[in-house]
Amino acid sequence: MVLPSKKDLKISLEVFAIFQWALSAFVIVITVIAVNLYLVVFTPYWPVTVLMLTWLAFDWKTPERGGRRFTCVRKWCLWKQYCDYFPLKLLKTHDLSPSLNYIVACHPHGLLSHSWFGHFATEMSGFSKTFPGITPYVLTLGAFFWVPFLREYIMSTGACSVSQSSMDFLLTRRGTGNMLIVVVGGLAECKYSLPGSTTLFLKGRTGFVRTALQHGVALIPAYSFGETELYKQYTFTPGGFINRFQKWFQSMVHIYPCAFYGRGFTENSLGFLPYAQPVTTIVGKPLPLPKIENPSKKTVAKYHAIYVDALRQLFDQHKTKFGFSEAQELVVT
Repeated sequence: MVLPSKKDLKISLEVFAIFQWALSAFVIVITVIAVNLYLVVFTPYWPVTVLMLTWLAFDWKTPERGGRRFTCVRKWCLWKQYCDYFPLKLLKTHDLSPSLNYIVACHPHGLLSHSWFGHFATEMSGFSKTFPGITPYVLTLGAFFWVPFLREYIMSTGACSVSQSSMDFLLTRRGTGNMLIVVVGGLAECKYSLPGSTTLFLKGRTGFVRTALQHGVALIPAYSFGETELYKQYTFTPGGFINRFQKWFQSMVHIYPCAFYGRGFTENSLGFLPYAQPVTTIVGKPLPLPKIENPSKKTVAKYHAIYVDALRQLFDQHKTKFGFSEAQELVVT
């Protein structure tokens, strides 16, 4: 019998690390719903469900009050395999002071934001060594915190709600040395997540600039080269039935339903795992902003334009190192 080599075992662990994270949310949601329906409908143990919902109501605000991180979860060896799968690489251009707070605006969103999770929700790409004294808070949709157990799993990585109250709390009640991670394009940017694409959904996204102005914290642009290479999408005929459905669905729930695919469990098969492509994230220079408690739309637009210029400079400075031509431009829509 031929035993698998160390290389084969490592590849298998890397694939498992990616698969479990992508699948875990779905499995937890389905399990919680199914178990509680069973308890309520078919057993006399419905008080268990009541207790669970009571705890959820009591703990409802925690994702907006700094969450509940566990360093041991952030340091799971499984996340090392996750980061090695691509692999992920985190680079900084400037040191950050632990005596200040920051908002890092991340681009592009990609389909599943693999690089942002690996860098900032785990310690396995070297965040603490790269930014000593800085505590990262990945901000994500509040809907992820509606389901018992799933919310605990997500919060354990240091994730919090992306709501305004959550950002205000982190920038005023948690001292200094905090880094808020905001993937600005959100799910609306998924349709631009195509190999070779440099299009960002950013023109109408001004909330992060307004928050930075209200608290007088620096904005930091960050660009992840390779994030849009992890999946491919099927583009439907513009104006066709499916394309019109996609646009209608997006107008209703602000989520663009993409027909995407990647690799399967074996290298040359099709599936929904990301392609094993290297992803390098460049964290740019902090952009100091004045503190304006109630900035006008004109003021927000002014600093939004300054931020976009800084992001373009970051992209232009590094693009040729990652396969883009000198003529390639960052498209902001």
